[in-house]
This record gives sequence, structure tokens and C-alpha cells, in this order.
Amino acid sequence: QVQLVESGGGLVQPGGSLRLSCAASGRFFSIDVMGWYRQAPGKQRELVATITRAGDTNYADSVKGRFTISRDNAKNTVDLQMNSLKPEDTAVYYCYSWAERSNYWGQGTQVTVSS
Repeated sequence: QVQLVESGGGLVQPGGSLRLSCAASGRFFSIDVMGWYRQAPGKQRELVATITRAGDTNYADSVKGRFTISRDNAKNTVDLQMNSLKPEDTAVYYCYSWAERSNYWGQGTQVTVSS
């Protein structure tokens, strides 16, 4: 079992930056993949970025060049640095992990990009 707790969401103006953090806890041997998904009102949940334990990353085309994902395997944390934010980045952001053949999700943190 993996519990995920996000932090760092909020309100930011277009062009601004935010950093999301997620900490994993519980009883597990290791976490293979950590990442972030988001869901805007009326839309399906979509991939933002993932990172493997080895450090391989995958980004949605819409965030490439603006967002950077990183993780600390020793601390079981994953961060998402979001720069040049746009109104269309507004969504609830969910931390995700794939560990021991199961998916785990955080409770979500709201990111609102508005002037």
C-alpha cells in the first residue's frame, strides 16, 4: 500500500511558476513509476509527466519545455516544476505511482492560472 500526499497548488498569474510536491508513504519495497496527471472541469484525467526509478521521463506534448519532473528515490518524493503557466493548465493535479503492480493516486491539488 502506498499513500500519496500532494502539496504546492494554488493561484498563479499567466506566465508564472508553481512547484508541486508529492510524498509517498506506506508499506512497499520500491516505487517503479511516479508522476502527475491532471483533470480540468468537464474533461478526462490526462497524463502530465512521469518518471521511472531510473530517471526516464515522459511528458505530455502540451507541457514539454515548460514543466520539469524530478524524484528523490531515497525520500520517495516526486516534484513537478511548472513554468510559463497558461490558463489551460488550470486543473486538479494528481500525484500517481505504480508500485508492486498497482496504481496509487493522491487526493489532488488545485492549480488555477488566472489574471
